[in-house]
Amino acid sequence: MAASSSTGSATEPPGLETQWREIDNLNQQQLRAGDSWYLLDKRWYDQWKEYVHAGDQNSSSYPGKIDNTELYEDLDSYHLKERLSENEDFVLVPAEAWHKLLSWYDMMDNQPPLERKVVDLPSTVKVEVYPVEIYLCLSSNMESTVSACFSRADKIHAIHQKIRQHFNVSETAESRLWMRSTDTSSERLRNLNMTILDSCLSSGMTVIMEIRNADGTWPTSRPQIMRNSADEDSYRGPPGVCGLTNLGNTCFMNSALQCLSNTPPLTEYFLRNSYLEELNFTNPLGMKGEIAEAYADVIKQMWSGRHYSVVPRVFKTKVGHFASQFLGYQQHDSQELLSFLLDGLHEDLNRVKKKEYIELRDADGRPDQEVAEEAWRNHLRRNDSVIVDTFHGLFKSTLVCPECNKVSVTFDPFCYLSVPLPVSKERVMEVFYVSLDPTAKPTQYRLIVPKAGRVIDLCTSLSQATGVPPNQMAVADVFNHRFYRIYQADESLSCILDRDDIFVYQLSSGCVDQDGEEVVMAIYMRERSHYRDYGSGSNNYGTSLFGHPLLMSVPRAQCTREDLYQLLLKRLARYVHPLDPSEEVEEEEDEEDLYKAQTNGVSDDEGEEDSEEAGPSKKEEETQESGQAKEQNNCQSEASPSSEGEEKAEEEESSSEPDRGSSTEEGQSACGSTDTNSQDATDGDQSAGVEPSGKEEEDEDEDEEEEEEAASCAQANKRLPGRRRNTEKQKKALFTIQAVNSNGTTERGMGEVDGGFSFSSQPYIAIDWDPDMKKKYYNENEAEKYIKHQSMDVPHQQITVQLQECIELFTTVETLEEENPWYCPTCKKHQLATKKLDLWSLPEVLIIHLKRFSYTKYSREKLDTIVEFPLRDLDFSGFLLKKTVNSTEPPCRYDLISVSNHFGGLRDGHCMHQLVMFTLPRQDKIRQPTVPPPVPSSSQPENHVSSQTHDGMDGASSCVSMETD
Repeated sequence: MAASSSTGSATEPPGLETQWREIDNLNQQQLRAGDSWYLLDKRWYDQWKEYVHAGDQNSSSYPGKIDNTELYEDLDSYHLKERLSENEDFVLVPAEAWHKLLSWYDMMDNQPPLERKVVDLPSTVKVEVYPVEIYLCLSSNMESTVSACFSRADKIHAIHQKIRQHFNVSETAESRLWMRSTDTSSERLRNLNMTILDSCLSSGMTVIMEIRNADGTWPTSRPQIMRNSADEDSYRGPPGVCGLTNLGNTCFMNSALQCLSNTPPLTEYFLRNSYLEELNFTNPLGMKGEIAEAYADVIKQMWSGRHYSVVPRVFKTKVGHFASQFLGYQQHDSQELLSFLLDGLHEDLNRVKKKEYIELRDADGRPDQEVAEEAWRNHLRRNDSVIVDTFHGLFKSTLVCPECNKVSVTFDPFCYLSVPLPVSKERVMEVFYVSLDPTAKPTQYRLIVPKAGRVIDLCTSLSQATGVPPNQMAVADVFNHRFYRIYQADESLSCILDRDDIFVYQLSSGCVDQDGEEVVMAIYMRERSHYRDYGSGSNNYGTSLFGHPLLMSVPRAQCTREDLYQLLLKRLARYVHPLDPSEEVEEEEDEEDLYKAQTNGVSDDEGEEDSEEAGPSKKEEETQESGQAKEQNNCQSEASPSSEGEEKAEEEESSSEPDRGSSTEEGQSACGSTDTNSQDATDGDQSAGVEPSGKEEEDEDEDEEEEEEAASCAQANKRLPGRRRNTEKQKKALFTIQAVNSNGTTERGMGEVDGGFSFSSQPYIAIDWDPDMKKKYYNENEAEKYIKHQSMDVPHQQITVQLQECIELFTTVETLEEENPWYCPTCKKHQLATKKLDLWSLPEVLIIHLKRFSYTKYSREKLDTIVEFPLRDLDFSGFLLKKTVNSTEPPCRYDLISVSNHFGGLRDGHCMHQLVMFTLPRQDKIRQPTVPPPVPSSSQPENHVSSQTHDGMDGASSCVSMETD
């Protein structure tokens, strides 16, 4: 037969009618995405149909071997011709029909079968006649490319395997693919399980394979490695002993990375490339695998043993991209970063691709073992990753309704324990006490006061050390040479921070009423500038604060300028030299002559300035503010005893006799201010107005400005209504007195009643010094001196607690806050229930977060409590409700692997908060990566480490030391 002679390798075909029936039935199949269909030349297929319909096997219409020659562009490359049409140039048959025809008729030699995939396009399902032709190459040699055709339904993994086969890339070599559409644009192909259609690959594009270097870096990201003086290509060090470069306040990130890097189970997982098979690119809660890949890159570089340090810039960029709070280079919390990183790694590596909804059930009296196992199974149905395997444990949460006693028991997973520290009910405060004795230096005390106490409690504690009644004390916060705040007796001590400079002033009497016989004055020291401040639009002299302010109580009857001057002289007697009798020259001048002399030349301006200073004019206030702001930055705000001494002197002066003003034993220094003529402008007396002329007569070597000042005083006196213009006699004054605002800047007039001053609110007075007078009569060294009380010599003992005490505090019963009530299903309303947390099961690696920052509604503070914990065999069995069922389960004993510490204060420092990481001993596993043994501390017991947060104190651990700054 013709059939047998021409189908040497083909099997004996069935009857012609049977052939047609079988092929026709198979051709009726529906297209399904992913199925294979084959192209047949339309001429050959029509001839075959004619042959089978003829019913004669010896017919001359026998088609012979399957021949698709007419479909190929050439017989060398076997590329399909362009623009072929179905049912005109070719027909499509399903795979089963193709294999039957091939077995019956065979195929022309060397012709490849034209297999095509069915693809599910957005609008239809069709056979892909023309596949995607992609060029393949390696990143090391991008000039050498090969082309290959892939179906749009193929996965990226097929391209990955094709490149490995063609370029002989080892299966153990870690690689990644890049898609390049143009010469300048490349994009990572992260998900190897994504189809070519979904990856937007089209014909003519190039897929590049990049192979990881031996040092853990990628060829395209080589610049992120820090080059040291030695050639790192030849460096070989212990794996894992590698620093992380501080990119700018990134020590919080580096410390968290170092802790995780020295966590054996997690690091092994990444070094063995186990994460590649578990990357979850479709999790809406994840980061498309980018965080896991960025973290893997850092770990591989650190554990390559070929780098002194690594620059984690790419990792930080990824973190900032998915968590905007970590953008920039501000300081952050290492615990918050670690929490975000563990959650991101978990979601990127979650083995659960589609999370199902699970309705949680309450215990309802069921045994704890049953409820706990159910809760853990439900947790694994939605969360299953290496993070869960390594870091997740189980809480037992018990809520009790205070009304109906309804007990609700639930079991919740946790990733780390945030344990509180025992908070002391007392606090230590350091204050400077300023007594009424003007010759006594300020004394620094260290006091123990209630943490939740009030200012009166501080005064009471100080009263026990000084013998002064608490109601004769005034407490103030001194900052930048002024009173930042004057506290009332009933204010909370939580308003006072440890870094504040607190001064306590002794007053001459008890409580001072607003309308009482005495008034408490706040005294500032100001120094007048040598030059006028023309830049602010006026020509007044600028002033700057110096020294420390004072508080003193003054009888209202003595609120005249002359009385205040004498009281202040006595109060400042310790560091202000009085005038020599020879200098107290009385001078007589005709104010009208002075005024006339002032109307000519520059002195006319000064007279105008003085008249403005006398009243609360806007021009004068602007001048004083600008002048003081100009020199403000040069002032020092240190809690030195000078301010205390000055305050004591003022207070004593207010209550002492005028005769004591001359008793000065030690060198004095003058608090500086500017204008001496403002006194004349506001006071009915002419005494202050003559001050400049007194200086002029006494010292003829004074520069021209003093003459102008004298003239300006006279002019100011003349301009004021009701001003006497007869001759006056006045002694020379060391300083002048000026009413100011609470900042000591804007000058304002003081209301006068019967020759005295009246104040409607807290009075602030500035003692204004001429620079030359201050230099001559004010002893700055003496003003800064103070005495330390013996309480300051007692070392401040820090509280030391064991880590187990923190765990006990964590598991104690507490009442819910009003902001977070619990809805009782029995009472049908929200209740402030009692809550108790217990540990049911612990993970392989236990992270403990020490909550060192204490926050309340009114204050916040950093706890400096020392927490001690062992390096080995930390036993948690006493805290677990679930007891070990059999001897095969590991004991709950942990070894320390790393500590992340915070150094600094509440508002600054490094590595916020504190993290302590423990791991179970792993004798049954290969400990790779290897963690070096701990180095015993010389100051602690051999098997213990102390954790605390002061600068200069180290939190020892057995982890690899990290390079952060």
